[in-house]
Amino acid sequence: MTPPAFEGLVPAPLRAAPAPGVTWTLGPDTRIHTSPGSAEAARIGRYLAELLRPATGFALPVEESDDRSGIALVLDATVGAGDVPGDGDEGYRMEVAAGGVVVRASHAAGLFYGVQSLRQVLPAQIESATRVDAAWVVAGGSLTDKPRYAYRGLSLDIARHFFTPEEVKRFVDDLARYKFNHLHLHLTDDQGWRIAIDGRPKLTGVGASTQVGGGKGGFWTQDDYRVVVAYAADRFVTVVPEIDMPGHTNAALVAYPELGCDGKTYKPYTGTQVGFSSLCVENEQVYAFLDEVVGQIAALTPGPYVHIGGDEAHTLTPARYKAFMARAQKIVEKHGKQVMAWHQLAGAAPVDGAVLEYWNSSAQDASEVAAAAKAGAKVVMAPADHVYLDMAYAGGEKRGVTWAGTVSVKQSYQWEPSTHLKGVPEDAVVGVEAALWGETIRSMDDAEYLVYPRLPGVAEAAWSPRDARDWDAYQPRLANQKARWDLAGVNYARHD
Repeated sequence: MTPPAFEGLVPAPLRAAPAPGVTWTLGPDTRIHTSPGSAEAARIGRYLAELLRPATGFALPVEESDDRSGIALVLDATVGAGDVPGDGDEGYRMEVAAGGVVVRASHAAGLFYGVQSLRQVLPAQIESATRVDAAWVVAGGSLTDKPRYAYRGLSLDIARHFFTPEEVKRFVDDLARYKFNHLHLHLTDDQGWRIAIDGRPKLTGVGASTQVGGGKGGFWTQDDYRVVVAYAADRFVTVVPEIDMPGHTNAALVAYPELGCDGKTYKPYTGTQVGFSSLCVENEQVYAFLDEVVGQIAALTPGPYVHIGGDEAHTLTPARYKAFMARAQKIVEKHGKQVMAWHQLAGAAPVDGAVLEYWNSSAQDASEVAAAAKAGAKVVMAPADHVYLDMAYAGGEKRGVTWAGTVSVKQSYQWEPSTHLKGVPEDAVVGVEAALWGETIRSMDDAEYLVYPRLPGVAEAAWSPRDARDWDAYQPRLANQKARWDLAGVNYARHD
């Protein structure tokens, strides 16, 4: 069997240099050696062993050692010097010779991403959950790799369709496989409030009781959230929690109607229309409520960001919206976090360090976003007509929506983040994020069908050098991933 080539990696690496005629074989006596004294290298070594043991049946002991035979995971502060400066926290080098594999990085995250590349240059059968009788041959050569963008994410909507912590862990594993490093959790919306807040029992007692299309909904305890955050951190994925405001708040208003302006009783909502709900901008109870919620979420979240939504507040005038967002941003900063919001914040005086997430499917709001970026705001690109994975692949499909058009696999791959939005300086774009909204999702199978095979293309937009991205060259690399998904039990759309 011909081993997978380095050139077949997804996302494409910065540089791959094959060594023709050279191979190394993973065998029953292989050991994983990690840098002596490094708890992080040892942890990543154990993670690698756990990935490889089911399919191989090999013991793969992990030991701290300077031995470079077998598999060696080396933390080396000098990696990044020389001909590829600036590898940063996430760059790595990998060399495969006849005597073994050496992965080097200056930081643990880089070592982890090197492990993901090693996983892909092993035969696809390595993804099997049960033992496979295979020759575990790896092609010889070297890789030099680092990400293009610092922020590489997926936004996951657990408000419209509730996902359990165990299901979200599966998404985290998907992200790790393709070198993503952020999971943006959309925790609240009109259809459901999914995170417990101490002192506010009705948020989950009432506000979490349903979802799109009906059904029982659900919520996470704070311990559930901690478990997911820790699981993600072990895979170098930072959780970005979103509490959407001032719109998309019907579930909160059902629980605590005094947060509205009109004194009415609100009803649970199971539809998919947007823009009809809002917190009351002039009500001081609203800001006390947000201080409680954001304070608890910030305390639970080790990552730097709290996302405050800010989109589709259609019932508010621009002046009322701006007044609300000014106070909401101060609350986030009070609790020691960096503001992240949808790009509509551009029209409401973003605070220093704010990150705007551009989601529209056209140039709408481009001038405001460009002005904010030129004034110092950073931008994460998430254009709906390319990376909103809740869009249908093609017309007539039951899964997916079409308000931004249909999004083919090619369309999700073939776009350029740095020039997508006219007037935004290239150095203001700090990353790329895919999004999976829950309007038509009824199960994990539905979610995976919409995510795959489009997610790897987004990964490549976020990780790979601009000049490495070519649709014709990408297609066979993507096709080779499908055997891995079959073995891993991933449901995916059979779309080209």
